[in-house]
Amino acid sequence: MKLPALFLLLPLVACGQNPAQQAEVLWKQGRYKEAGAAFSAAVKADPKNPALRVRWGLLLLERFNPGEASDLFNEALEIQKDFPPALLGLARVYAEDFEQRAVGYAQRALEKDPEFVEARELYANLLLEDRNDKAAAAEALKIQSSKNALAVLAAIDLLQDKDASQWLTKMGPHAEGYARIARHFVLNRRYEEAIANYRKALEIDPGMQKARSELGINLMRVGEDAEARQVLVQAYEAGYTNAATANSLKVLDSYKNFIVYKEPRFVLRLHKNEAALLRPYFTREMSRALQTYDRKYGVKLPGPVTVEVYPDHEDFAVRTMGMPGLGALGVTFGLSVAMDSPSARKPGSFHWASTLWHELSHVYVLAATNHRVPRWFTEGLAVHEETATDPEWGDRLSPEIIAAMKKNLLLPIAQLDRGFIRPSYRAQVVVSYFQAGRTCDYIQSRWGWDKLLEMIRAFSHVTTTAEVVESALGMKPEQFDKEFFEWLSKQHEAPLKNFEEWSKSIKPLNEALKAKNWDEVSSAAPKLITEYPDYVEAGNAYEALAEARIAKNDNSGAIKALESYAGHGGRNPATLKHLASLYEAAGNNNAAEQALRRLLWIYPVRDEELHRKLGTLRASLGVWEGSAEEWQAVLESRTVDRAGAHYEIARAYQHLNRNEDAKDAVLAALEEVPGYRPAQRLLLELNKTELPKKE
Repeated sequence: MKLPALFLLLPLVACGQNPAQQAEVLWKQGRYKEAGAAFSAAVKADPKNPALRVRWGLLLLERFNPGEASDLFNEALEIQKDFPPALLGLARVYAEDFEQRAVGYAQRALEKDPEFVEARELYANLLLEDRNDKAAAAEALKIQSSKNALAVLAAIDLLQDKDASQWLTKMGPHAEGYARIARHFVLNRRYEEAIANYRKALEIDPGMQKARSELGINLMRVGEDAEARQVLVQAYEAGYTNAATANSLKVLDSYKNFIVYKEPRFVLRLHKNEAALLRPYFTREMSRALQTYDRKYGVKLPGPVTVEVYPDHEDFAVRTMGMPGLGALGVTFGLSVAMDSPSARKPGSFHWASTLWHELSHVYVLAATNHRVPRWFTEGLAVHEETATDPEWGDRLSPEIIAAMKKNLLLPIAQLDRGFIRPSYRAQVVVSYFQAGRTCDYIQSRWGWDKLLEMIRAFSHVTTTAEVVESALGMKPEQFDKEFFEWLSKQHEAPLKNFEEWSKSIKPLNEALKAKNWDEVSSAAPKLITEYPDYVEAGNAYEALAEARIAKNDNSGAIKALESYAGHGGRNPATLKHLASLYEAAGNNNAAEQALRRLLWIYPVRDEELHRKLGTLRASLGVWEGSAEEWQAVLESRTVDRAGAHYEIARAYQHLNRNEDAKDAVLAALEEVPGYRPAQRLLLELNKTELPKKE
């Protein structure tokens, strides 16, 4: 029961209700606002016609208004239950956000109308997005008269590095088909091939502004900013003003506010308001990560890596638009990385160094596999690398992950990619990152790093996870799942066993803490830590125990509690500063410095106190290079005591025998405060050291 647009309009035309017909003509002419008004009039004239609401909804969906489009599709379903075009409309809305509901609505539309070609086209595309190639091909083969179905068949072959000419020849010069092929390349992170196919679509139909916008966005992703701007401006001026196009142009405009630092191995783009502060930290970690990964992966990158760091999370979000299953912290496009700045996040909620190492792992693995690697494996390796770099880094076992494990919601390894694309429950993407990372942890612990390298080499060609598991690990995927899940359960035995009890007890602990019932806190907290050692978020037992220990004048016990908190990945800046102060009070400046150093990887921005304290501690330890760096950070934190900061930098340079640099710094201090006595004395000392000796 296919329902083409003309069929939908027949009752209206027969009744002489021309507003609907007029709306279609205006829509075709690109007069969208007038078309919407005409549809509104048509609906008022014929309120019981579900087809009118569907057509109006499709217009709104095309013009970047999915919310009101959904309302109209649902209104159509209230008029006629299970109306196939309305079900398809909702499927299209949910498909844009990679929601699992898209698949269900497409299936329902086909159940009601098996001959509904547009629904089968969408269903085949959704299956291919999930990389269920066999099922996608089966659906597309049912409607070979559809050029969009032929595009699905061509995309399947192209993604498998096969000759797709038989399908492309049948499809012919069909712009939408090439745009769909391009989208599948994007979802598989094969951006250069996506760009080539968007160009082909525009050669066929220069007026296809959606393809032009997608071309511009993907040119941005591979660093072709000049052409990206030109293409996006052209789409925008032609009326394609959706959020992705408009916001991408805003991001390109914002680049004037960034400073670009070029090094032989990498390019670093930092916002001018924090560039001087963040540059030393990012430069050091990028250099360290590249050197480490050069050795580990044995891959020669084809060029320098570009890292963009955004202090406005919304700007970063624009760079990830239209991509499924992405962590909200960073994203990698080949040799280009975009990520949040620590200033874009709440203090303590984001470990920027861990994210940077994660993304740079992607750079190597994508290069090594020519972008053929499945998502689960590259994400798993990147998660693995976070804690391989430092056991305190990486995300911890969250309550959502425990709940998923207890409900047996983890996916078989052969299907793990699906947890990243179109989640079937709220926390599935987070759970899939965890599972993929622990899978790589397990493989290394059992077979060694060389086995992971062997799998990388295997994934450099189009293959399946099942085939690689069998060839590299020597077992069927089902056997791997069995042994992996057993290992994983043992690894997290305590929280899995005690989660319900912990959940019941954590609230009373915090109530006792609030009431300052220190005996109760001291008694309950150790048990809760044992039951769920990875819980270091708000209301955790470590901080409660430390507070109780301090109240009982047991600073040593407080230090042990907070050491364990930090060791399990606790990131609250105030708590880590408290640990540093306890170390300092105990006369252990070295441990105090190490405690504060953690915060440079977590939240080094908007915290002059941190840099002052670190600069002072490093001076006390004779770590003068690090002290100078931290006092420079104090300057970049817009301190009101600029003279004092310049003086401390001068003092550090003096100890490093960099007398000329020391003189420059002390003179800068005196420029700020001409009568600053410590700086005057230091300048005299520096000048004395330069007096020639008598013969």
